[in-house]
Amino acid sequence: MLEMTPIQIKDQTFIAVTLKLPKTNFMAVTNDVGYIMCGALDVALLNEKLKDRKIVAGRAVGVRTIEQLLEAPLESVTSEAEQLGITIGEIGREALLKMK
Repeated sequence: MLEMTPIQIKDQTFIAVTLKLPKTNFMAVTNDVGYIMCGALDVALLNEKLKDRKIVAGRAVGVRTIEQLLEAPLESVTSEAEQLGITIGEIGREALLKMK
């Protein structure tokens, strides 16, 4: 099952996406600039093979819900995210607010 829900963080609107798969969930919260995602995100691939796309993204591991994703510290971030001031260890919700 696929769920897409708009969420408001301060004055910004994001879309939360949850794809329920057998034995796991795929989750992301996104806007027009970038996204944070569950452990399925391959940050190394984005930084290396897809570098020319300049993807702004962060990865949190061990999360099972959108709320956990928003509150979890980011385990890794893309180079493009770093350029926006997003850092490893930053809470997902705070990282999203920098995606303007």
